[in-house]
Amino acid sequence: MPDITTSVQIVLPQHCNGYKKPRLFGGQIMAWIDIVGAVAARRYTQRSVTTVCIDNLNFLNPAYLNDTVVQEAVVTWTGRTSLEVRVDSYVEQLDGTRKRVNRAYLVFVALDDEDRPVPVPPFTPTTDAERWEYEAALRRREIRISR
Repeated sequence: MPDITTSVQIVLPQHCNGYKKPRLFGGQIMAWIDIVGAVAARRYTQRSVTTVCIDNLNFLNPAYLNDTVVQEAVVTWTGRTSLEVRVDSYVEQLDGTRKRVNRAYLVFVALDDEDRPVPVPPFTPTTDAERWEYEAALRRREIRISR
């Protein structure tokens, strides 16, 4: 399995809306998703990368002021110059239990020093979970291409 890249944030007042019980802005968690996804892609390709799209992002649960948000990013598929990264975001309680906030799939392209796409190392799934994710990534890619 490719390495998991982890990011941890505490939700601070500037990350929240103005409700009575302040919730984390969706745009803020999207920025964190893009960053941790890019770090995973950069580590995997050993190249600079650019975000092509956030293919799928669903919000399942909220995060509130002072919550700890943990994000885990992993490569799920590679093409010739692009790769898909899954990012799972969780609210982590003080006892270590987690509740998933969302899951996102992002596509990145690896770049050379002239900002041109370059080939990425191939990803070959080895576990059942990796094969399932890889096949799902192929289906998402087909949908993107058909659009």
